[in-house]
Amino acid sequence: MTKNQKFNRRSFLTKSALAGGVATGSVLAAPAVLAQAPLVVKMQTSWNDANIWQEFARDYATRVEEMSGGRMKIDVLPAGAVVGAFQVLDAVNDGLIDAAHSVPVYWYGKNKAASLFGTGPVFGGSATTMLSWFYAGGGQELYDELTQEIMGLDVVGRLGFPMFAQPFGWFKGEVNTVADLQGLKYRTVGLAADLMSKMGMSVAQLPGGEIVPAMERGVIDAFEFNNPSSDKDFGAQDVAKNYYLSSYHQASESFEFLFSRTFLEDLDPDFQAILKYGVEAASTANTAKAMDRYSADLQWLQNDAGVTIHRTSKEILDAELKAWDELIPELETDPFMKKTLDSQRAWVERVSYYELMNSPDYGLAYDHYFPGKVKL
Repeated sequence: MTKNQKFNRRSFLTKSALAGGVATGSVLAAPAVLAQAPLVVKMQTSWNDANIWQEFARDYATRVEEMSGGRMKIDVLPAGAVVGAFQVLDAVNDGLIDAAHSVPVYWYGKNKAASLFGTGPVFGGSATTMLSWFYAGGGQELYDELTQEIMGLDVVGRLGFPMFAQPFGWFKGEVNTVADLQGLKYRTVGLAADLMSKMGMSVAQLPGGEIVPAMERGVIDAFEFNNPSSDKDFGAQDVAKNYYLSSYHQASESFEFLFSRTFLEDLDPDFQAILKYGVEAASTANTAKAMDRYSADLQWLQNDAGVTIHRTSKEILDAELKAWDELIPELETDPFMKKTLDSQRAWVERVSYYELMNSPDYGLAYDHYFPGKVKL
């Protein structure tokens, strides 16, 4: 059976329903034929129900349903409902689910190039810069080449919601120098694991739900996940009290919306368009909600949970860049990764030049109206 002939449960159900409608139409009045159940898209995420990201996935589902006039619904399932958090790519490829809401770094174990689509080197562009590269700078084509041609997967992927730079993470004590990091057992994922290893830490790659138990058992000494809201929701503040914001290890990530290619191409063009452009609609909505909730939860962590908020030291940030300098030549021994990194560098050099030259000093303005709150 070829990839294009692969059985798809949704295609079978859709075509069976249509065939039944035709047969029924010969004996029933026309109005009865119009009463059709909505198409249900089975989407699993890589998040549990308590994570704000599960809410972000439901926001996407809401927009799809409303844009389709109720003709299409997305059944949003949490991690573990069908497969584990790191297995959603396989599940979409195999037709177990129609779609997934995740991040490319979670299939880094299959191909390291996955990390370049969100958690690669930071050349000076933000997550918004790199999401723009995906849509306007050739990133989508490179992603398709990796997933569909190099890896031979039956998937279509779109990126959405440019995440704010991930904090360096949670530590039991203060870490202000590179020497303070030596030997720490630290949780991260993707290329960030290689990066932190070069900085002297011992790295464990764990799903979000396993982080706090691992910290409690002493399996890890420190960790990062992503943002104040997700970190708060799984209890990071209960196992560590020093929270370091700003880092170059994962500063340009976006969500990945994965679809079964067989399933997607079998849909009518309007449904395909709704699923595609719904990602862009959710991206805007997710950004607004993240700005609201992340900032409020950071205040709660600081004011109510007794967490000390730090900015990562310049010494550690400089060391991260030097570690990237060591790692990039190793990555570029792979021709596809070199092609992708070359594309990203060219994009950032041009686009971030405009962004940086054009942007006023927002920190200066913030300090003018809210003096002394942020150490500039």
